[in-house]
Amino acid sequence: MLQSLAKYWWVLVVRGLLAIGFGIAAYASPALTLATLVLFFGAFALVSGAFAVIGAIAGRRGHEDWWVLLLEGLLGVAFGVLTLRAPGLTAVVLVLYIAAWALITGVLELISAIRLRKEIEGEFWLGLSGLISIAFGMLLMIAPGSGALALLWVIAAYAVVWGAFLIFLGFRVRGAAAGLAASARI
Repeated sequence: MLQSLAKYWWVLVVRGLLAIGFGIAAYASPALTLATLVLFFGAFALVSGAFAVIGAIAGRRGHEDWWVLLLEGLLGVAFGVLTLRAPGLTAVVLVLYIAAWALITGVLELISAIRLRKEIEGEFWLGLSGLISIAFGMLLMIAPGSGALALLWVIAAYAVVWGAFLIFLGFRVRGAAAGLAASARI
């Protein structure tokens, strides 16, 4: 799994940068309308999911657990498409959409972190991103009536922190790959 992730470490970094961009844009424009937030989240989930699918397919020969990242990516694409097809969703439905996506993504990231721990130190970054996704999803499930606009700051903070964890993981995997390459030459 490490070799596959190492080859495409930049996919993690791109996903992290997308998440941080989403978070910063949400902070910069707190007066977003619900329709704009729906479209913004839909585009974010779609693009992030597409990059996860690319990373999984590109690395499928390298490890047997490639399906976990593929499943995460396909779910991201599905939630993105569903969101973009029905932008007139109510605030509660949007919150539940985002909560379901965050919970599923978090569980799949925890599975990946557990499997990756045998191959690399620092896998906790992926585990932390999974835990923050689960916590975020649970928070939204507990209080869906607050509405998406009231949770805009939480959504933005989640995206920035989650994105930072993915970037840290991407560079950690890149460093581990360099170590593997150096030991292979010896």
